[in-house]
Amino acid sequence: MSLSTVHKLEKAVILLLNKFDGWELTHTGSGSSFYDAEGYTPKGRKCVIEMKFRKKYYEDKMLEVDKYNRLMALPEDIVKIYFVSDPEGTYFFWLDGIDKLKSVEKYCPRTTMWNNSKKKKEVYLLTEDLASYVYKPDSM
Repeated sequence: MSLSTVHKLEKAVILLLNKFDGWELTHTGSGSSFYDAEGYTPKGRKCVIEMKFRKKYYEDKMLEVDKYNRLMALPEDIVKIYFVSDPEGTYFFWLDGIDKLKSVEKYCPRTTMWNNSKKKKEVYLLTEDLASYVYKPDSM
């Protein structure tokens, strides 16, 4: 998936949340920010959203420990959300409400898009039951 495709998907998610669910988000993924959207939840709380679009379904959703730590270092009044979309569904993880994550080491690409080489990274594996919101097309 190209970077321009990822940015289009991020913008589409933002548009849907803003138009149909009352969010007030702007896209930050094109800049040097380490998250993809910022703004306000429908309840008016400041928030940031990190987004991942996976072509393959994995039962556990992977979040790099470094990324998690950077998000959680943001001021306490900012809601931190991890959004994952894969062929089986869409998942929203309110990171502020998830406790006691255990890290594991996995071989992962050095970067999401620009390098096929792999290195060992510390990651959290988020189970689907930790998601605050899950949308699965087959469940409707």
